[in-house]
Amino acid sequence: MDKLRGRASCIVSALKTAYPEAPCTLTYLKDYELLFSVRLAAQCTDARVNIVTGTLFQDYPTLESFAEADLAALEEAVRPCGFYRVKARDIIASACMLLAEYQGRVPDTMEALLRLPGVGRKTANLILGDLYGQGGIVVDTHCLRIANRLGLCATDDPYKVELSLDPLIPKREQSAFCHALVLHGRAVCAARKPRCEGCVLAEWCERNLL
Repeated sequence: MDKLRGRASCIVSALKTAYPEAPCTLTYLKDYELLFSVRLAAQCTDARVNIVTGTLFQDYPTLESFAEADLAALEEAVRPCGFYRVKARDIIASACMLLAEYQGRVPDTMEALLRLPGVGRKTANLILGDLYGQGGIVVDTHCLRIANRLGLCATDDPYKVELSLDPLIPKREQSAFCHALVLHGRAVCAARKPRCEGCVLAEWCERNLL
């Protein structure tokens, strides 16, 4: 485990150097806006979500306006994000639950977040890290792929990846680490044709150790 922690520490340092600014790429101003943006981002690009929410958050400027939204109208508003019916339903239900049970604030515990419609561990970890600074391993497709290539885990099960990475990455580094993996996955470590030459993580990549 100590050897693996040392490996992880080197990887974190390399990513921080390569991506000193690695914020969440979703645009939001309010806590619930991040929650809803992440829900819309399922099977959709962050860039498209930001386009949609640029108008959405103007048309529905408060949590109450989402809770009272007409379902058909909200479905149409989020249609470009795909799976619009279930996403619109979840957003309205979440808004109602936040107002009824959490005083209009996005909760700050895993247990409470998982009670919200459409929220899984990936979303909950992102919320805990980005809103509350608690850390959280956000296992999206980039994290899963790159963590395996780097030998930090050996599984395609997102929950097992989370459990593997959590003790290796300090809590204070987890959010930035996961955001950096997204940037690296998009720019360099693609699924089909990774640009291995010049990759800042090549030294620790299992592809180069075969």
